[in-house]
Amino acid sequence: MIMDRKKEQEVALELVEDALRQVMDPEIPVLSVMDLGMITGIDIASDHIGIRMIPTFSACPAVQVIRGGIKKKLEQKFSIPVQVDIDPEISWNSNRITEEGKEKLRHFKIAPPSAISEWEEGSLSAIPCPFCQSRNTYLRSPFGSTLCRSLHFCRDCGSLFEHFKELE
Repeated sequence: MIMDRKKEQEVALELVEDALRQVMDPEIPVLSVMDLGMITGIDIASDHIGIRMIPTFSACPAVQVIRGGIKKKLEQKFSIPVQVDIDPEISWNSNRITEEGKEKLRHFKIAPPSAISEWEEGSLSAIPCPFCQSRNTYLRSPFGSTLCRSLHFCRDCGSLFEHFKELE
């Protein structure tokens, strides 16, 4: 069976996307760069692969580790050079996290962000607890273990938990 050029490109793109789903965020190791919506472009040529990505924060300390992880994973899988560039045209926001990514955050006991359009001032005081799902919570600190997280406390189960902040 002979595959036409367009079908070959679609298959190649799916294989690259599958490989990128195995490149995990070093700060939240249950999330891949695809879950976080960090990939903005994939260019596949016969002699190289080009990836465009965006960091979740402009000053994200993990961006070089993530770029290196993408390059290593794709070069190992496809045995051709990979170029990973930061996309200056697009800024990351928390709406880019996939629904699957939000579910993974819940299982990791981090409350996922709401859609930015749903966010309103004061909404950080009723973040659902990832341990018991109660909304009887309050903001303990706007600063968690990383720049993208805040610290909350659940009055019902007594758990301290992190929330992935809504970011525009």
